[in-house]
Amino acid sequence: MMKRRTTTLLVIAATLATGAAYIANTWAINRSSGGGTMAVNETSVVVATLDIPYGQKVEDQHVKMIKVPKHIVPDGAFNTTEEIIGQVANNDALRGDILRSMRFSTHLQGSTLASLINKNKRAITVRVDDVVGVGGFLLPGNRVDVLATKRVNKKYTTKTVLKDLKVLAVDQTASTNENSPVIVRAVTLEVEPKQAETIVKARNEGTIQLSLRNPNEQVLVKAPKPKKIYRGYIAKKITVIRGTDISTVTR
Repeated sequence: MMKRRTTTLLVIAATLATGAAYIANTWAINRSSGGGTMAVNETSVVVATLDIPYGQKVEDQHVKMIKVPKHIVPDGAFNTTEEIIGQVANNDALRGDILRSMRFSTHLQGSTLASLINKNKRAITVRVDDVVGVGGFLLPGNRVDVLATKRVNKKYTTKTVLKDLKVLAVDQTASTNENSPVIVRAVTLEVEPKQAETIVKARNEGTIQLSLRNPNEQVLVKAPKPKKIYRGYIAKKITVIRGTDISTVTR
């Protein structure tokens, strides 16, 4: 009796072991081949393997592919490394970030700086010293205001002529990892065509100064002034015609 029970237990144990091995093998095959429920809910995205500073041209060592759940993939994510290699970063990207197309621009022709300029914008360079350049604290990606000083009737006046301009480059550098002050001789700003004219005019009429903005500060836009309503002329006498009868009504 004991021997028969032992044999039965051994058969059951062997059956369970075989079933467990089969299930584990099937799971491993599905995992490696991209099948299964988990694989169906996953997709490949490109992430940064290194910090990618503003203005940096993306190279092979900057990126890699990983699989992530589909529901966490942000809009504009790259699905292959070939899509992003050679593009230029418009914003800083940190190691491990999922890279998105709106934060990069295509490097077509000319310098890397040209790829950083937004559509319908221009780049203009302002000569600076340690004072105009905010003590060397200006770096690519910062935002500044432009103050113009000129002499009017033997008196000097200063006013802010432009606000919230993006610094594209300092000297010949469009990207930097420096956080300490760097004394430069020129700062390149991104402006609209009319703003470029304003800077040139202010520079010829006097001197200009750059002031560094807090990146979290929002620019307040004044609401447009309401248009004046012009009242039309109101006639005091109105001629009323009813058939052959003509009368005048005074108002």
